[in-house]
Amino acid sequence: MNDEEGNRTGCVVTARAGALFEDGRVTSILWYRRDLRVHDLPALQAAVGAGPVLPLFVFDDRLVHGRWPSANRVWFMLESLKVLDQQLRERGARLHVRRGRPEEVIPALALEAGAEAVFISRDYSPFARRRDAQVAEALGARGIAFHAQRGTLVHEPEHVHTDAGQPYSVYGPFRRRWESLPRREVSGAPGEIPCVAGVDAGKLPDFGEFGLAEPAPEISTPGETEARNRLDGWAAGGIRGYAAGRDMLAAGATSRLSQDLRWGLLSLLEVVERCGGSGDDSAKFIAEAVWREFYHHVLWHHPRVLREPFRTEFAAIRWDSDRDALEAWKQGRTGFPLVDAGMRELLATGHMHNRARMIAASFLAKDLLLDWRLGEGHFMAHLVDGDVANNDGGWQWAASVGTDPQPYFRIFNPYLQAKRFDPDGAYVRRWVPELANVPDRYLREPHAMPHRVQRESGCLVGVDYPRPVVDHQMARERALAVFSAVRTEKAAPT
Repeated sequence: MNDEEGNRTGCVVTARAGALFEDGRVTSILWYRRDLRVHDLPALQAAVGAGPVLPLFVFDDRLVHGRWPSANRVWFMLESLKVLDQQLRERGARLHVRRGRPEEVIPALALEAGAEAVFISRDYSPFARRRDAQVAEALGARGIAFHAQRGTLVHEPEHVHTDAGQPYSVYGPFRRRWESLPRREVSGAPGEIPCVAGVDAGKLPDFGEFGLAEPAPEISTPGETEARNRLDGWAAGGIRGYAAGRDMLAAGATSRLSQDLRWGLLSLLEVVERCGGSGDDSAKFIAEAVWREFYHHVLWHHPRVLREPFRTEFAAIRWDSDRDALEAWKQGRTGFPLVDAGMRELLATGHMHNRARMIAASFLAKDLLLDWRLGEGHFMAHLVDGDVANNDGGWQWAASVGTDPQPYFRIFNPYLQAKRFDPDGAYVRRWVPELANVPDRYLREPHAMPHRVQRESGCLVGVDYPRPVVDHQMARERALAVFSAVRTEKAAPT
């Protein structure tokens, strides 16, 4: 990558970078972050092509204990790093581990190892961009090259734009342009990785060293090996029926690859290439994958969205401050069975079905009229696939304040959503076991059960399962009035 490319991607590249491959083989550091794999990793391919490689992971306490701490993600990351280390060892290398500020740790390690270059996969959040610029500057002062490679996204934010050169803020046109662009080829894993010798590898910390809560008990198996098994099964036939079944909450018709993409156990490009065949199932799956990429591009071009709504007129909304209602929502104790099922799935697995995410988010922002950023933070605390771009984009959509927003006057009715997407109640019964014996006719609205039926089903409303924290129809009318008032106020002449 030349200097012009480095500036365009938001990374600093030293003048020495142009001569990297002209002077023969050089030693380099491959700095892993959210790309914990050996397959289809351009940064790894480039480092191996240059010469001996020192694979590195840096534990940065700003990420472990910063704005979005998560025991689930830290545990999943640690276990995935163990698998990565094993895969590197099978190819003649090993993972080196350090803890501290990357702009201090990496230059020191480069000098110790005699490394002349550092390779990374690009990252796109505001924090990552600042961090990488600081590392590149520190390396440049020591004459060490810094190379940011593709590998996280299919298409880079600079490459998907309107004919006028502007970024997209609407999904439909973005997707059409995204689909029209050529893609790089998927690469395999290198058979051998020449490793730098004589440098202390350090050791992976134990999970308990971080002082975090215990992780959820039912998290998906970590590591690239299992991620590739999941992809193999999905591409080989699991994808069949996706278009029709993806919203059915108990159907198991989704890929469950989200945590693998979040941690780079799989490249999105490989997933798209392997699942992009003909037919409605592939088309719908790819369309959903493009949403993931769209939100990364939005964050790149509009980093302010992590602090404020994309549609700035909605910054004036006066959100409620009912802390009891917020806690009921977090614990899955709202009295709305489908909402509660989704929230309890999240607590138990670090995952939530996408349809359940939309329903739970709509309920918080519209029925409870609580600030969507409270929900965004709760999801980030628990989701193994918690990604600032995708999580923020989804929450702003549900709260009707973001790009391509759910229109504010469309408010999910939890009862109708349950009827349509959990018709036999299997999803609710799994995650809200106190409702297991409630008759079907009352499962969506347990508070409507006669007292005799409550006793017979072993579920006393108000004792075993809570009464609804709000009246949905009244809450809907309140939300419509609040959103409408903001729009009217902003539209009024000054």
